[in-house]
Amino acid sequence: MGKITGFMEFERQEEAHVDPAIRVKNYKEFVVHLSDGQAKLQTARCMDCGIPFCHSGCPVNNLIPDWNDLVYHGHYRAALDNLHSTNNFPEFTGRVCPAPCESACTLGINEAPVGIKSVEHKIIDAGWEHGWVVPQPPETLTGKTVAVVGSGPAGLAAAQQLARAGYKVTVFEKSDRIGGLLRYGIPDFKMEKSHIDRRVEQMEAEGVTFRTSVLIGKDFPANVNNWAKETIFPEDLEKDFDAVILAGGAEQPRDLPVPGRELKGVHFAMDFLPQQNKINAGDKVKDQIKATGKHVVVIGGGDTGSDCVGTSNRHGAASVTQFELMPMPPEQENKPLVWPYWPIKLRTSSSHEEGCERDFAVATKRLEGKGGKVEKLIACRVEWKDGKMVEVEGSEFEMKADLVLLAMGFVSPVASVLEAFGVEKDARGNARATTDGDGCYKTSAPNVFAAGDMRRGQSLVVWAIREGRQAARAVDEFLMGSSVLPR
Repeated sequence: MGKITGFMEFERQEEAHVDPAIRVKNYKEFVVHLSDGQAKLQTARCMDCGIPFCHSGCPVNNLIPDWNDLVYHGHYRAALDNLHSTNNFPEFTGRVCPAPCESACTLGINEAPVGIKSVEHKIIDAGWEHGWVVPQPPETLTGKTVAVVGSGPAGLAAAQQLARAGYKVTVFEKSDRIGGLLRYGIPDFKMEKSHIDRRVEQMEAEGVTFRTSVLIGKDFPANVNNWAKETIFPEDLEKDFDAVILAGGAEQPRDLPVPGRELKGVHFAMDFLPQQNKINAGDKVKDQIKATGKHVVVIGGGDTGSDCVGTSNRHGAASVTQFELMPMPPEQENKPLVWPYWPIKLRTSSSHEEGCERDFAVATKRLEGKGGKVEKLIACRVEWKDGKMVEVEGSEFEMKADLVLLAMGFVSPVASVLEAFGVEKDARGNARATTDGDGCYKTSAPNVFAAGDMRRGQSLVVWAIREGRQAARAVDEFLMGSSVLPR
């Protein structure tokens, strides 16, 4: 390690944030990457721990101690090459990943863990600033063609890996811009979309073709965003390409089946969030869902709910309340019990810091209003007994609600897409495909593979990148008999 006793000498270096009172006035990123000096002190804390559990904590198995050491010595170009060897898009994960690697950090057993995510952020930003991130077109072509359905992190990772291996790759996206849920699911204040745009430019220079506003499939549910202007049937796609990778997101939202659900002012989070991203991109949106001056209730305590909180605050909501069905987790995890695994503990996001009332163990019983418009929410306290949710007697209460946003997660990929390809589904509605042995990532349909949320269900950006990379290797082995692509 760069400084063998650094973990005993230096405190964790946190990235700077723009003050909440200022940042809620715009949609720009507000996290400032570390200075060179801060990064040096941060990486000095990386221990010579023998077994770097951060490797296994990271879904893409980043070589974290290696690039920590390189950053400590100021070798940013080498650190970038090392980082890119396992992660195609560290500018995405360096901004939106919850950093399970830090939960697995050995130093984190009894001290604050190394700020791995902040170092990753620093490395990739340095790479772009110095012009080190350049196209890597293949030297030779295989003569084979691959279609990638979905342009989120899984689809982009698979496409880039295959293009660099010499395949002619076409990425199909039903939205009007590339990026999938990176583009329209993540608010700009967490990740500005210029990061996607410059990767698309890089991949086009590497030979990838992007086709937007194209739906692959047949029927499509009304409660999932679809801005396609053209439809291609799976059988036609399979005729034109040697292999197909299904890499769409888990877009089927979990609904709230309570009386009053049909009232105006009750919306899925993914009706609300993409509209603001489109406006930020310069588009006009008809009948935008606005939180301005409204009492907003967000149902769901995860990242999507947090994004609704941050966006509502930027709209100028009168109040924002977030409900979570599960009990309030402990403020500090029991490290001896859970390390090196991802702990359950109370997490306060940057959006919560900007203004939000949070309440736990709350279930919505019904929604009420006048003139067909929601005005209040009736809820109750719940507790869990023998694994079952039970209403606490006498705990019913009501809350003013002009806008109710449903952010309770996503149950599965869009079923009609999988059915159109004739892909067998698992018990949770995902594409059935193993990640082990022969035929990994291959579905029950001939020449059709699945990766990311389409295969594993709702998950993290970093997991999507991992699966996209591994699916690319699986396709390479399937079509060519062997592969030099990394897993």
